[in-house]
Amino acid sequence: MTESIEKKIGKNPEVVEKATRRRFTTEYKERIATEAEQCSKPGELGSLLRREGLYSSTVQRWRRQLQGSSMSPSKKPTRTESPSQEIARLKRQNERLTEKVRQAELIIEVQKKVSELIQTRSPEKPG
Repeated sequence: MTESIEKKIGKNPEVVEKATRRRFTTEYKERIATEAEQCSKPGELGSLLRREGLYSSTVQRWRRQLQGSSMSPSKKPTRTESPSQEIARLKRQNERLTEKVRQAELIIEVQKKVSELIQTRSPEKPG
């Protein structure tokens, strides 16, 4: 009886010592992504995810890859701006950073003055 159950399940219920990352073939990704796009009724996508043991973010990433915008979160899109636009952007960035440096220098000056005031006003201990 247990043999027939194991044959139906087709998986070994024993826990492996070290877990391995799941790897999916391109065909599988395409099949699941297209299946997810066809889900129109409430709950269909959820049942697909539960059945396949996947997260919605994974399927969303696969769908984006399938549509041709293969952009992972760690990669940023390349900028396509003219040299004059890039110069203007860099000037604005330079102005912002210059202002931040000026503010930081002012804060440091105030901290120095406060430190000097604290040292001069602290009561001297008799030695």
